[in-house]
Amino acid sequence: MVDTQHGPLAGFTVGVTAARRAEELGALLQRRGAAVVQGPALRIVPLANDSELLSATKELIDEPPHIVVATTAIGFRGWVEAADGWGLGESLLARLGDTELLARGPKAKGAIRAAGLTEEWSPSSDSMAEVLDRLLEQGVEGRRIAVQLHGEPLPGFVEALRAGGAQVVGVPVYRWLPPEDLGPLDRLLDLTVARGLDAVTFTSAPAAASLFSRAEERGMLDELLRALDRDVLAACVGPVTALPLQARGIKTVAPERFRLGPLVQLLCCELPARARALPIAGRRVEIRGHAVLVDGELRPVPPAGMSLLRTLAARPGWVVSRADLLRALPGSGTDEHAVETAMTRLRTALGAPKLIQTVVKRGYRLALDPGSDAKYGDD
Repeated sequence: MVDTQHGPLAGFTVGVTAARRAEELGALLQRRGAAVVQGPALRIVPLANDSELLSATKELIDEPPHIVVATTAIGFRGWVEAADGWGLGESLLARLGDTELLARGPKAKGAIRAAGLTEEWSPSSDSMAEVLDRLLEQGVEGRRIAVQLHGEPLPGFVEALRAGGAQVVGVPVYRWLPPEDLGPLDRLLDLTVARGLDAVTFTSAPAAASLFSRAEERGMLDELLRALDRDVLAACVGPVTALPLQARGIKTVAPERFRLGPLVQLLCCELPARARALPIAGRRVEIRGHAVLVDGELRPVPPAGMSLLRTLAARPGWVVSRADLLRALPGSGTDEHAVETAMTRLRTALGAPKLIQTVVKRGYRLALDPGSDAKYGDD
């Protein structure tokens, strides 16, 4: 019987480093069948009591800008709310109402309108590069431009405006700090290094930088980089988020539209495509992170069993000795009976004992179908 209930990410485990909207991303992944490990790499600290934001707000009220660029909805709302708390809300909105407001994308546009204001323009691509192109095309010489910063680097954006002759005022609405509880992040790191995750998602550049920083503190940066380079997919919401990973030589994937939904859809394509599929004993067997699809039916497999199955699948159809399989078992000792025990459990989990053949006095092998083009050592 084919299981038609599992989603495209069933059998895969995905790590989430996000602090903001982490629950939303986790829910989207789980809805598609993934197991999710939350390990926030950051915490967001609002700057309602911060002198930098207060100073920038007063400066813009006293000396109005020609243009204001709103980059995120949460940041724009936070700015207006903080100004209200200082008794400057009406003055700020009056100033913003007299300026040219640019919104990066529909969410920032929605926040502007919710404040009773109207944006002059918003790019179709949600891209800061498109915002920059428009500003430079119009000419920024002598213009005063306020840019709502949103905790992530804006590579070249402010520098290009200043090079064009603009006076740029940064509005820092919130900042990133390490998480107060490092436990979940450390668990995510441990699982990544142990290849217990199939992918790690990143929704901000500071989260990626913070993950590397924590790995370095724990003396496991090289291990982390190896895992992300070879086995664990690094999925980023957009190109800016990917910069800290790419700077360390890690290949990343990102959707064309820089949103959570497209990021999840990308994983729905990428992870199944990376799974190993073999024709075994007349069945189609697809090996995923913590489960196996046998003719489309999802079969969860314990970690020891997955270790054995991956070792056998690395040499499809070839006999693998008990000694080699023992070395593949996590925390293995010297007793080869551990292999027999784990193999019995693996066969039970797969629900099809004939998938794995016992070769007397030699070991085990996958019952690869004759004529299969799977070769020894294929990955």
